[in-house]
Amino acid sequence: MEDMEQRVCSFSNKYKLKKVVLFAIFFFGISLLSNYAYDYLSWENTTPSNLSRQGNTFEGCNVAGVSIYGSLYTYVIADSDDNRIEDYVDAVGSEDIVYAIGQADNDPNIKAILIEVDSSGGSPVAGEEIDNVIKVATKPVIARIRNIGASGSYWAISSADRIFASKNSDVGSIGVTMSYLDNVKKNQKEGLDYIQLSVGKFKDSGNPDKSLTPEERNIFIRDLKIVHENFIQVVSTNRNLPIEKVRAIADGSTVLGEKAKELGLVDEIGGYNEVKKYLEEKIGEKPEVCW
Repeated sequence: MEDMEQRVCSFSNKYKLKKVVLFAIFFFGISLLSNYAYDYLSWENTTPSNLSRQGNTFEGCNVAGVSIYGSLYTYVIADSDDNRIEDYVDAVGSEDIVYAIGQADNDPNIKAILIEVDSSGGSPVAGEEIDNVIKVATKPVIARIRNIGASGSYWAISSADRIFASKNSDVGSIGVTMSYLDNVKKNQKEGLDYIQLSVGKFKDSGNPDKSLTPEERNIFIRDLKIVHENFIQVVSTNRNLPIEKVRAIADGSTVLGEKAKELGLVDEIGGYNEVKKYLEEKIGEKPEVCW
């Protein structure tokens, strides 16, 4: 009995892990990237140390800085160093981004919101949540794509009032994926058998320890196509682009910053200096950003 309980527990944990992995990679158009060190143009390095966020208020600054760095989830929880629910160092939750934007929008000291992006994407729901809060913000929202703003993270900031990008940055990746590793042959080699105990024909669909049937594949492809079309519609609306033009470039690939501008995915090529100049013109005073 104890052996059976261990097997059930092992299967349950493995299946939960599969769910997390599939959700995490659902919207990645390209491989996850490592953390990148700030260059000399970084806002963090150029912002005076006395300008900082104090709890839910902002002191000494007129622009709120919000970072979308790493893998994008709806939430990321770390109880402690020894008990991480989401064991990803390079990750960000949309609920935190949505909260930060809301706080900045309601703060009388803040005149604009700057979102800095360095993310290859993540959950489509997370991207949608950030996109929605940007749309209802009453203050100007400016986005700056540093190294990469792709897939779910591009969806997230596509409704910003102005999008800047480095000429060498990766932008776009309007595509959807649920790809994963199939462990069947490896398990067979190791003498492991998958015992399916489930009710509902498609309940175990996508489990990496069983082969994907044609019917299951069709279900996943059906949903991928729906999310892909939603992505296309959002970019078309947010960027005021003809939908057929967006559909023509929605092959999951990224383009460099200058090409992204040519296609209408971003507005300006530039980094710190260009964003700072634009903000000064927008708010009518020298921008002081706190993160």
